[in-house]
Amino acid sequence: MSAGGGSRGKREPSLHQLRLFLVLAEELHFGRAAARVYVSQPAFSQQIRSLEQRLGVVLVERGGRNVRLTSVGQSVAEEARTVVDAMTRLRRTADRHVGAARGLLRIGSLGAEAAMPYAQAILAHLRGQHPELEIEVRNLTFVDMFSTLLSREVDAAFLRGPLPGGIQSLHLASETRVVCLSADDPLADRDALTLRHLADRTVVDMPPEVPRAWWDHLTVNPRPDGTRVRFGPVVRDTEAMVLAVTQGRAITFLPAAARRLYPRTGIAYVDCPELGLSTAELAWLPDSRDEPAVSALREAARRTVRQPDSPAADATSDA
Repeated sequence: MSAGGGSRGKREPSLHQLRLFLVLAEELHFGRAAARVYVSQPAFSQQIRSLEQRLGVVLVERGGRNVRLTSVGQSVAEEARTVVDAMTRLRRTADRHVGAARGLLRIGSLGAEAAMPYAQAILAHLRGQHPELEIEVRNLTFVDMFSTLLSREVDAAFLRGPLPGGIQSLHLASETRVVCLSADDPLADRDALTLRHLADRTVVDMPPEVPRAWWDHLTVNPRPDGTRVRFGPVVRDTEAMVLAVTQGRAITFLPAAARRLYPRTGIAYVDCPELGLSTAELAWLPDSRDEPAVSALREAARRTVRQPDSPAADATSDA
């Protein structure tokens, strides 16, 4: 394949292909990129090859599933981002005038949040009511769960509270939280624990990109008696968090749904009423709330999530 030559006989790349290429440019790994957009790795690779053929250039240097962008690929990625962003703005401008929910809606999901029953019900309702709306669900880590929304890389997100200021949200569900600890820990056989039981246990920590107030709230730091939590290994996502517990390096606190979502040999989940509740939130930016696609998502959430004891209005989190 040559980087030169004329354009005769070549087809224009599709917007879908450009979006896939941008995901690959971020992940630099075919498997992760394919999983992120919920397509098979062979199908993803075929789309990238088709894009190269249409442009007449080599975009990536392949070495197994790991890749590196060529110099041409780096330049194309910059232009592709401009094209995709321009098309997104164009569609949103048109949609505002007709009030239609169509185009692409990018939804972030912290870990397995999009797999929770309330999230699945919201997405099913949204797809049923707006078949022309393309929905892309993107997995978020602890590191980028807020920044991805604030930088508008996603239009909305399924997150866990408390949320930073400047983000609006609709409360979806509340559930108790549990202690996740090694099955070899002497406390693992207890029916319930208190924070005093856990005073000498090391707790997993978050990278510096994660708002400290968020993690301090979820780890009850400081504890009611004023003592500070002893933090240990730093993790970027829930899988790494659970692995650290399995290895006996630390404990952590998770929503009770973790018993079903993250069952692992070598770990135990124990109730701890003092941890309080975990809140699931659908979040978006204030100036995006009335965009047709985001508005349709909010409406789907209100119609599918029944909370007789909670106000129906949207709330801005200042936590």
